[in-house]
Amino acid sequence: MQSYGRLLIIALLSGLSGWFLFHHTLETNKAEAPAAVTTSANTPVFNASFPDLNGKQQPLKQWQGKVIVLNFWATWCPPCREEMPELSAMQQQYKDIVIVGLSTDDLEKTKEFIKTAPVSYPILAGDMEAMSFSETLGDDRGILPYTVIIDTKGAVVKTFFGRINQQILEETLIPLLKVSASK
Repeated sequence: MQSYGRLLIIALLSGLSGWFLFHHTLETNKAEAPAAVTTSANTPVFNASFPDLNGKQQPLKQWQGKVIVLNFWATWCPPCREEMPELSAMQQQYKDIVIVGLSTDDLEKTKEFIKTAPVSYPILAGDMEAMSFSETLGDDRGILPYTVIIDTKGAVVKTFFGRINQQILEETLIPLLKVSASK
């Protein structure tokens, strides 16, 4: 009976910790200051290349000139999976942006997962190289999902730790789209 009580307390504490972490991350994303802006000359964004679901290398440079939402995710990550339908809907709604999902799993695991959860945006698989790349773009905490907003010239405009939603993204994207439309 004591073991059952201990397990119940551990489960309750784990659940509360997870709830707190999720809401804290969500509030941090809302209040987070913009990332330091870099120029295309010192950003590694357009030098990176990762395989698509067919194994063909896809350079991020192919999307230069568009606003990019680069979303680092993993198949085992519940918040990553939860945000994918909303990202997919945004890709269909906003034709002037490109959302790129960069999986931190290997190619085979990523392919199997996407068969069960298709999206409307490009999916690339980077395994450990993707995690290293996310670090170079500011993910100093190793948190997934991790989302990076990149302007048309390759400058990192803003980063988000944890799950994002359409409202949070639009607060950053709408002004960027207005700037790129006025050029």
